[in-house]
Amino acid sequence: MRLFIAIQLSDELKTAFVGTMHELKKAGVKGNYTPLQNLHLTLAFIGETKEAALIQEEMKKLSFKPFRLTLSEMGSFGDILWVGMKGNQGLAGIAKSVRESLDNIGVSYDKDKFVPHITIVRKAAGKWQQVTPPKGEMMVKKISLMKSENKNGKMVYTEIFAINR
Repeated sequence: MRLFIAIQLSDELKTAFVGTMHELKKAGVKGNYTPLQNLHLTLAFIGETKEAALIQEEMKKLSFKPFRLTLSEMGSFGDILWVGMKGNQGLAGIAKSVRESLDNIGVSYDKDKFVPHITIVRKAAGKWQQVTPPKGEMMVKKISLMKSENKNGKMVYTEIFAINR
């Protein structure tokens, strides 16, 4: 099973992305746009594993206080276009806790430096710098263990476990 731990976005926050994606398309930015239902903030990408039950048990031990997530600038990693967040202690803290939890149980994950972002376009081509980033914020009260599957050529993300605060 292909897994990742993430913060799912509120419907209000997803709606904030609609205008920006429309502007990007109007500006001629081509690429694979992330479907609204797939927008999320990855805390740890695990990848293929058979350890879903072990991960769920470890996630039950996570403790965090609800915190505010506020969208900020747009940026890119090569041909991946993303929206970032304003500096946030709660977000940095939960990302660190999630990663330490995975280390504790010996589950491997992508150990690249945590750079909080929401991917909006993959294989992006075109000038996006003049487009206004989405504005919005939400309270984070839930962390989700997500399964990623390719169904009929489309990525489908399904929550298989969550902790709520």
